[in-house]
Amino acid sequence: MSTRKAAVIDMGTNTFHLLLVELNGVSFNTIYKEKIPVKLGKGGINQNHIADDAKKRAFHTLRHFKNLIEGENIPQTFAFATSAVRNAENGQDFVQEVKETLGIEIRVLSGEEEAQMIYDGIRLSGSLNGRTELMMDIGGGSVEFIIGNSQQSIWKQSFEIGGQRLLELFHYHDPILPEEIDRLEAYLEEKLQPLIEAIKTYQPVGLVGASGTFDTLTDIYFESMLQCKLTGRHVFELPIEEYEAIHRLILSKNKEERLQIPGMIPMRVDMIVVASSLIEFILRYIEVDFITCSHYALKEGAISSLLIQEQTA
Repeated sequence: MSTRKAAVIDMGTNTFHLLLVELNGVSFNTIYKEKIPVKLGKGGINQNHIADDAKKRAFHTLRHFKNLIEGENIPQTFAFATSAVRNAENGQDFVQEVKETLGIEIRVLSGEEEAQMIYDGIRLSGSLNGRTELMMDIGGGSVEFIIGNSQQSIWKQSFEIGGQRLLELFHYHDPILPEEIDRLEAYLEEKLQPLIEAIKTYQPVGLVGASGTFDTLTDIYFESMLQCKLTGRHVFELPIEEYEAIHRLILSKNKEERLQIPGMIPMRVDMIVVASSLIEFILRYIEVDFITCSHYALKEGAISSLLIQEQTA
């Protein structure tokens, strides 16, 4: 079977991901992947603006990604931007500048498109079965929630309450103060009413977390068990008691102390406090014994679409 190469650039609010793959009809092989904490939303996310420093970091990273793509002679690049660009008043100018300077065409995803692509990525990982589950992906700018099973997504919505936004709005002291957590929870209660109603309506019985924060939480869990994550595995289970213990640990420490937690990676150390607090809030509305953690998310959802194109071509 003939193979073709493709590149996916996922321009998140906090992290830019590059994934170089070889498609072979029904599956894909990863040639190379890299993630860089560009922090595109830093200093402007809550003002709906991409700051100049953030723009410089973005261009530097995209130039680096372009060199890698050209080095592999990859003809097709699929670049996506999410919340930071979607909501920024200078977002379209940024997209145009990238096209003119680097020749990279960026597709700015709507919240609904982003949620669907995340669902496609989670489904490709093998995380889902016949049960109705609540899926979530905590980005820097937005958080996507999907309710569905391995056949279809039944309900989905994107909320502009991502980690960078919550960090700038609520996390002023380190360790975070109990009253800051209270304010954060009151804010989530108000913003997530559509989700709370959807949970009551569709009654999901499992929780699946995609990539990012969930990768870090499972890394910390495996380190605490003195185990290594198996390479090649895309789905991990995090027992709820273990998650609660990690959550309490994260909340009790300042940045320097969090960095010392085995399994913590520096690019997640700031946002992990509010992100874990968001998970804790969601667990009030859904009772589970473990969290299923999917290593696949948005960029693998894009690959899922490419594989479908291959099969129907």
